[in-house]
Amino acid sequence: MAISLGLGYSCHPHLRLNSSLLRRVVFMCLKVRMSCVAAIETVDGPDGLSTDSNIYNEGGVEGKKMASKWKKFSSKEFGITNSMIAKPTRIVLNGLKRNGFDVYLVGGCVRDLILKRTPKDFDVLTTAELKEVTKAFSQCAIVGKRFPICHVHVGDDVVEVSSFSTSARNHLVGPRSTFQQQDGFDEKDHNRWRNCLQRDLTINGLMFDPYANTVYDYIGGIEDIKKAKVQTVLPASFSLVEDCARILRAIRIAARLGFGISRETAHAIKHLAHSVLLLDKGRHLMEMNYMLAYGSAEPSLRLLWRFGLLELLLPIQAAYFVSDGFRRRDKKTNMLLSLFSNLDKLLAPDRPCHSSLWVAILAFHMAMLDQPRDPLVVAAFGLAVHNGGDMEEAISIARKISKPHVTTYRELSEPKNLEHKALKKEVLELGSSVNKALSNMTDTYYVSRAMSNYPKAPYSDLVFVSLHLYIKAVKIFECVNKGKEARFVPKQGGRINYELLALGSVQEVRHVFARIVFDTVYPLDLGQA
Repeated sequence: MAISLGLGYSCHPHLRLNSSLLRRVVFMCLKVRMSCVAAIETVDGPDGLSTDSNIYNEGGVEGKKMASKWKKFSSKEFGITNSMIAKPTRIVLNGLKRNGFDVYLVGGCVRDLILKRTPKDFDVLTTAELKEVTKAFSQCAIVGKRFPICHVHVGDDVVEVSSFSTSARNHLVGPRSTFQQQDGFDEKDHNRWRNCLQRDLTINGLMFDPYANTVYDYIGGIEDIKKAKVQTVLPASFSLVEDCARILRAIRIAARLGFGISRETAHAIKHLAHSVLLLDKGRHLMEMNYMLAYGSAEPSLRLLWRFGLLELLLPIQAAYFVSDGFRRRDKKTNMLLSLFSNLDKLLAPDRPCHSSLWVAILAFHMAMLDQPRDPLVVAAFGLAVHNGGDMEEAISIARKISKPHVTTYRELSEPKNLEHKALKKEVLELGSSVNKALSNMTDTYYVSRAMSNYPKAPYSDLVFVSLHLYIKAVKIFECVNKGKEARFVPKQGGRINYELLALGSVQEVRHVFARIVFDTVYPLDLGQA
């Protein structure tokens, strides 16, 4: 295994190490203590963190969490019914059960059902071999090489199915997986327990048998749900080195659920934050999209900032937070957070937006930060984006706005009573500035210079916005400078078509973008701005 001289360790998603080598790598990581929060201030302190951390010995198995008794709960205790499971998933569960296999729902979907939340998706685990799954369904394919799973196609939906046998082969063997027989439990419990040990977080390590109406908890997931706490299954210093993508998943889930992060996990995230740069760019984009496109963008940005990850993943936005005097634990807001807060109000885990929308919001804010604009200019710009570039109509409607605008954002200048020609010119200039911002987001040198005024800040030139995504975002704004689109059909009414929004329909993305901008500049309740 190659050791990176720059970071002191190497990290790859799903990399499995033997326990001895893993301990040496972890020791090296902790010795180096590559904390990325040195740019402005430390993240130490209890704010937002759970205070009851777990204590482990070297092997990890004798910690409080692992030594707790295995538990089984009736799903009725949590108000879970099979009608809460999506129909395509029920079809897959029934198909496997009819063939004599045990089936379970696993991971975040069980957690969300317990919390009365709508799961983003449903993951199925079965005792069937993957080849047996393919025989049970005509539209099914095995995907993945290192960790193969089945994609079962049910109409337009895809249900992911994993197998106990596959996970057992990939299981990290060692003293921490030693089986301790307990009264009332059998070999099936042992197999379920071993599978749960491979989960990233305790609250994701639950299993639900919809036929036995039983929720299995072998690692304290229910207790951590009750405590609203995010922590790793294995000791965090092991777990986050074993798979550094768990750092971003922990942040994302804490943000989405409004949970705290256990002290042990929080400290490991701080010290190992820099390792996320070793993930490939496609993974960065996927994880950022999970954070920003599913209704929890604003808390995700706050947590990324608090733990020193924002300056690695979004250095331009981190520089804005610094220049705005935004401290790590600030409860106050700013224009960027308000934009994403208004986006969150329109989305949900089962109603996401296309990634081009949050990229467009980032670019729009960069343009506003580069040169503050008259609120009327911003309103006319948003309306021009919405109506396909009909500038005359946009200006006419903007001038009729009687609502007060936010006066606390430095990105908004004082109103200047602009005449028609001057107003149109500034709207066009804003359009050009947004396009320039989009280009800068894909410029490695520009990104790397974002934090140059802060010599203690970690270096990052990460650009994960792909060319395809860049072009998609450019199309959102091109109508402003090119003029009214010839075949443009204005959207009727304010209702959002979430299917089109998720697919990246330009018209739908424009509609939601304009709504977010308007709600940010002219909020209904200025007391919350």
